Amino acid sequence: MPDTPTPATLHKAAPTATPAAMPSSSGSSRPHAERGRTAMAVGVVEKIAGMAAREVTGIHALGSGLARTFGAMRDKVPGGRSSIGRGIKAEVGEKQTAIDIALVVEYGAVIPEVAHQVRENIIDAVERLTGLEVVEVNIAVNDVHLPDEPEVEEEEEASIPSGQRPKLK
Repeated sequence: MPDTPTPATLHKAAPTATPAAMPSSSGSSRPHAERGRTAMAVGVVEKIAGMAAREVTGIHALGSGLARTFGAMRDKVPGGRSSIGRGIKAEVGEKQTAIDIALVVEYGAVIPEVAHQVRENIIDAVERLTGLEVVEVNIAVNDVHLPDEPEVEEEEEASIPSGQRPKLK
């Protein structure tokens, strides 16, 4: 009849056991990763998606014109939300997320290619940085920025009193 193993002989017999899989000194046999939950805020996913979208060539801005104008005003208010996530809406669950993004593309950019690259960048960044599965990225191209359009800066748009037209340069 074989000898009953002792903890010392078990430890020697299983040199491939990882510290996370081994019981802790408190006696719990669950791995550290299973001892609690990590919740991801919506803003975290939106900011990551915004940064990833901006990396794609052919993107002029995120959000619709109205959203960019209100966002510029909000940025001027102390404690206002950052513009990184502007134009992006995310739904975040425990393990999955879905993202909607509004874009303004540069004239001449091939929109289906830009959309494909944006979708790919967002999925890669969000999944890598958060561990969430991205189930969908819905893209709305709201405008095309023409090279000969007068540039009205977001800050200038925000500082124009209501009812007045902006002065063109």
